[in-house]
Parts: sequence; structure tokens; C-alpha cells
Amino acid sequence: MNLPNKITTFRMVLVVIIDFLLLFPWADVGATVMVEPLFEHGFSIVLLISFVLFLTASISDFFDGYLARKYNLVTTYGKFMDPIADKLLVDSVFIICAIKYPSLVPALVAVIIICRDLLVDALRQIASSKGKILAANMWGKAKTVTQMVALSFVLLNNFPFSLFQEGSSFSYPVTAIICYVASLISAISGILYFTKNLDVFRD
Repeated sequence: MNLPNKITTFRMVLVVIIDFLLLFPWADVGATVMVEPLFEHGFSIVLLISFVLFLTASISDFFDGYLARKYNLVTTYGKFMDPIADKLLVDSVFIICAIKYPSLVPALVAVIIICRDLLVDALRQIASSKGKILAANMWGKAKTVTQMVALSFVLLNNFPFSLFQEGSSFSYPVTAIICYVASLISAISGILYFTKNLDVFRD
């Protein structure tokens, strides 16, 4: 297994750890220190660790692709597992946070992002069966970046925006707005994928 593939596998391991940290009932086992805010309007130890691991996984997404292309280390495993690792990372955290932190991740955001991924994956499969490869476009890359930025602020519990919003007349979490922007870009990228590849459906 070459280095890019090891990084991809490492990212999938991080997904499992992050999901475990966010889902484990720390308070029920007496580990309340893990979920108590570190400071007023701040994030907990669980969220801080999850943020660091999520940021590490997000950065690794850039390096495995870069190394694979630069050193001609592209493999079938990498082409198959890399997009799966990305979607597992983003989609699973969006689902968990939409349930645990609905004020920061509106349910509509998670629904749009996940439905977009399912539809585009289906389109890619159909295209692949006809010998056509759908290359990522600018909107697809923007989608990935905005989603990872949005989730980073979610895991920081709207920090640092919460500091500036304290006592302000505008109380709606800025992080929720960023999540809406991420879902909008996701929807646009999905629509563009379909409009530019309608020939895939022509038999």
C-alpha cells in the first residue's frame, strides 16, 4: 500500500474515532468533564478533540490526492476509497451534529448535502458503466471546502462568532449561516453535474 492510500485509510480511521467521540454518552458514564464547556459560550473537550481530528482528516484529503498525482501513485484502491472517505467524514459528522446541535446545523442542511451526494454518486455510477468519467469541477471543490469549514465551526460550537454575538441584537448563529451557504453550494454543484452530463441518460 503506497503513501496516498495509507493517508486515505488513516482518514477513514479518523472518521470512526470522531463519530465515536461525538456519539459516546460521556455524561452517562460520569465523564461530565468531557462535555462541560471549557469557558462561557465555549466548546467542550470532546468537541475540541473532535475538531482537531476533523481538521487533520480534512487536510489529509488534500495531501493524498496531491501525492498520488505528483508521484503517479494513482491506484484503483485510491480512486475508490478516497471519495468514500471524504463522504463518510463529512456526511456522518453532519448527521450527528444535526441531531445534537440543531441550532448550528439545521436538518435541512444535512438533508440537502446528503441527497446531493447520493444523486451525484448515482450519476457517476451510470456514467462509469458507459465508460465516462465525471471530473470534479470548481463547484465540487468549493463544496468540499465550504462543508469542511462549516463543520469546523460547528465543532467549535460557533466559536469565535459567539464571542462577538454576545449581547448583540443579531443572535442567530453565524455557523448556521455558513452551513446554509455550504448546502447551497452543494446543491449548485449537484445541479451543474446533472445539467452538464445529461447525455449520460441518453441510450
